Amino acid sequence: MTGNAPASDARVLKTPPLLLGAVLLFWGWQSDLLLPGAVMGIILESARVFKVRWNLSDTDFRRILAFCTLFALATSLYVFTDAQETDGGFHGSSGAVGRAIGISSVKTSTTFFRWLPIFLFLFVAAQTFSTREKIPLFTISRWLAWQRRNKSAPAGNVNMSYPYFMLCLFSASVHANEGGVSFFWGQCILISWALWRFRSRRSGIIIWALVLAVAMVLGNFGQHGIGFLQRKMENLDAQWLARFMRQATDPTETITSMGQIGELKLSGRIVIRLRTKNGEPPPVYLREASYRAYTPTKKSWYSGSPRSDFDHNTVSPEHDQTTWILLSKTNTASVNIACYLDGRSIKTGNPEGLLPLPAGSGRLENLPAYLLERNGEGAVLAEGPGLVIFDALYGPGRAIDAPPEIDSRTNLDFLVPSDEIPALDSVIAEMKISGANEEQKLLAVQNFFSSKFTYSLWQGPDKLATTNETALTRFLLHSRSGHCEYFATATVLLLRELGIPARYAVGYYVHEPSGHGYVVRERDAHAWCLVWDKQTRTWEDFDTTPASWIGIEGKRASAMQWFSDFRSWVGFEIAKLRWGKTNLREYIFWGLIPVLALLLFQIIFKRGRKQRSQQKTGKSGAAIFWPGLDSEFYLLESKLAARGVSRAPGEPLSIWLSRAAADPALASMKNSLEELLRLHYRHRFDPQGLNETDREMLRRDARVCLARLVEIETGKAVKLKSVG
Repeated sequence: MTGNAPASDARVLKTPPLLLGAVLLFWGWQSDLLLPGAVMGIILESARVFKVRWNLSDTDFRRILAFCTLFALATSLYVFTDAQETDGGFHGSSGAVGRAIGISSVKTSTTFFRWLPIFLFLFVAAQTFSTREKIPLFTISRWLAWQRRNKSAPAGNVNMSYPYFMLCLFSASVHANEGGVSFFWGQCILISWALWRFRSRRSGIIIWALVLAVAMVLGNFGQHGIGFLQRKMENLDAQWLARFMRQATDPTETITSMGQIGELKLSGRIVIRLRTKNGEPPPVYLREASYRAYTPTKKSWYSGSPRSDFDHNTVSPEHDQTTWILLSKTNTASVNIACYLDGRSIKTGNPEGLLPLPAGSGRLENLPAYLLERNGEGAVLAEGPGLVIFDALYGPGRAIDAPPEIDSRTNLDFLVPSDEIPALDSVIAEMKISGANEEQKLLAVQNFFSSKFTYSLWQGPDKLATTNETALTRFLLHSRSGHCEYFATATVLLLRELGIPARYAVGYYVHEPSGHGYVVRERDAHAWCLVWDKQTRTWEDFDTTPASWIGIEGKRASAMQWFSDFRSWVGFEIAKLRWGKTNLREYIFWGLIPVLALLLFQIIFKRGRKQRSQQKTGKSGAAIFWPGLDSEFYLLESKLAARGVSRAPGEPLSIWLSRAAADPALASMKNSLEELLRLHYRHRFDPQGLNETDREMLRRDARVCLARLVEIETGKAVKLKSVG
């Protein structure tokens, strides 16, 4: 009998005893779900003790799998919408950080993969306690089911024990790696246990163990190598990664496109959406950052304060954790802003970005930020989910921007690069504003740019310019045509040369209505000047870019922009779903509950009614599978019963066969019939079943006995005929 084991194992690929229980315990230990893992392991392993089995059809398995799938979806949606739950695998700056991160998609995906053994447990348990050892693949795959209906593919079968074992190991790996070795060596032991029965019989156990040990050592080195590579990647220059992966405003530096030959191209992609109350007009400018120092050689503006300036200016939330007071002041207007945080925090890895805010913003409401910081140049840096939708309350008066320094010699708001002074002085002389007051100077500068300059996205080589001139000098003295960065830079430096503090601001210009609100596109990105008002002691917007720039940018809109806008809207709705900004997920979650209940009702009750109906009518569905139903012994039973020895209800086959074989004509067949009955019992009730050799023996010997019965019947008929 020992020689039959390999053939049987090849026929049904089942895990060794207690392996599933052990891997579920290991998964529960690694996933902090030890109790569920222990309970599930005990249930599956109890099938080796309790012999109760259910006759489940292919339809039942399909319904159970559908139930498991919907259960996984409902659970994931529940975790995705649970904004109050924290997770120790995330690190933030306060208790509010943990609650906010709890709604992120990272936690949802982690929970989904970690809970896969729970989601599929019912399906595996159904196979374990069913009368069949294999499940047809078409009950798992819709594609295979379609092929089977079209008879284009053979019907394959699979035992789910080994796939479930591998799934448990995978889910056990979805945990916070704290540098321990318990997971690595635990999985090595379990994999060795699972592979033991498949070891080669040609090689000895020592060779098998050595090969397995080499694989473990290589796996250990690979694990440490991946960790080392991860640390190296984390130490790469953050600014280089940021420029390589995204386009976002840097609060400390902005590199202009001045001096570049060719056309400046920006897309029509929607990046911000706004809504105002009661049809009020939106803020014209949404500022992200401002800068104080200009470097002509690099054509770059710098904030003048280090990145650490944000760390020293942290804004604390109010008790509701979504209200942030930037400045105690009277706010007369409000706008709802939806924007993306395109950056990534170096410290926590969470999304971060500069908020586009109206001038004079004093209060932010409904902002689900984890952390909020600002600098002296009026930039507000938020760390939070990838999409934020909040209300900005703003009004005239004080702002969060720091005023200029008293001493103009050290004040960056008066700094003018020496390379640009000759061109600036030439322009000032051209304007003829000697002796004018500050208000007159501002008006003269505005008129000068509006009357003698034009807006253009195309920059070609200027034939009148010399090679040692800066890009700004060529703009002021020769081309007098350029995009907003030229106008903003020239205006800031020109006002400083006139003794007026000024700063370079970047952000977006709001002008395009859409539905009940407004949209801001990537091509609406803008640069302008901030000028210091001594009387109100505030920084005021001062934009000298010709108003024609809006129309020029609008002409670049593609004929397929409507499709791009629709795609952007779909992406926006998906982002809202992903980052917890809609109640749609909760509706889906509660909508799945009755579907799950209906499936459970069909699995439990409808199947029972169908079986009772079949018992009454004596019919059985073709989909019902019963081990041993194809045994040829049933043909012998029918043939022997036709000889007048019928089997009584509930009579065991062995007793009935003894009565049937008592016929003297069958004396020579008695041993063969008893051997066939033994094979039939193994085929019918033994969990191991028959190997191919014994199965073929059952077919062959049954045919021989059937032929012998026919000969006996024929010979008897001939004898009776001759006697007559």
